[in-house]
Amino acid sequence: MDKIFEEIIKDIETHHIVLYMKGTRHLPQCGFSGKVVSILNQLGVDFEIRDILQDDRLRSAIKEFSNWPTLPQLYIGGKFIGGCDIVSELFELGELKDLF
Repeated sequence: MDKIFEEIIKDIETHHIVLYMKGTRHLPQCGFSGKVVSILNQLGVDFEIRDILQDDRLRSAIKEFSNWPTLPQLYIGGKFIGGCDIVSELFELGELKDLF
């Protein structure tokens, strides 16, 4: 598990915005992932995605790494922001764009 944690740390340190989600930005595989992608697209930010459906180790490890049980998970500036509900709330309040 340590190697996958190293990969996660490298991802969130290398990329300012990383979304761990089900599917891809063009073909989300769940409504929650699709909603977060839509929000990020509306804000016009550049972001990396990691499709957890392609790697069972990553799917399990990201939940343990963040101590958050659900996906998607958004990281900005190396910091865990939250899942769909938190991202949606921050967006609706106009606070999400301030994190970029």
